[in-house]
Amino acid sequence: MQIQIQHLLPIPLKDKLLQRTSGIWNQDVSFSPGSFVKIKAPSGTGKTTLVHYLYHIRYDYTGTVLVNNRPWPSYNKNELATMRQQQISIIFQDLRLFEQLSAVENINLKRVMLPNPYCSPEKIREMAARLNVTHVLQQSSKTLSYGERQRIAIIRALSQPFQWLLMDEPFSHLDEENTRRAANLIAEECKARNAGFILTDLDDDQHFSYDVHYQL
Repeated sequence: MQIQIQHLLPIPLKDKLLQRTSGIWNQDVSFSPGSFVKIKAPSGTGKTTLVHYLYHIRYDYTGTVLVNNRPWPSYNKNELATMRQQQISIIFQDLRLFEQLSAVENINLKRVMLPNPYCSPEKIREMAARLNVTHVLQQSSKTLSYGERQRIAIIRALSQPFQWLLMDEPFSHLDEENTRRAANLIAEECKARNAGFILTDLDDDQHFSYDVHYQL
């Protein structure tokens, strides 16, 4: 799955961003399938906005986002749904868990979208054990700490098939040990699928062996 951006600029930030140099905004960039991409994004430069454009849930931009050489608006709703179920997954900065559901129910919303789920219930339990959240799987997500919620959101994103994983500050509320565990799991799952990821964050880090770095 090829993702390209061509002279992409968020309309609300356009004047501000044109006054600074960016490796992403207003550039032509191709993200190579299977690559681990880090985008360092100072606060206020549109980090979350970019992730939403790549996932096609915000549209207030000039320029083009191409997926498999087609602009996002050319895909119909059924095609978009299929791509989000099978080709592109996401960890939102605000996590977007359903508070009325348990942690495992939030995960299963993604896991059982396909007739033959990519991950078995045993695999989910294995990932939960690796991220130290087995004990909260049956709890309501609203009772979890933010760090626990963040780990549940990571497992949910990994429970579906994908060729690209989008991550917006995925470790912001995790300590060093839990970040290491989560990063190792994400790297293993991406490599097992020959998938790539695009991670946006505020700072430099050594969580992954990145193939390419950009400054937003």
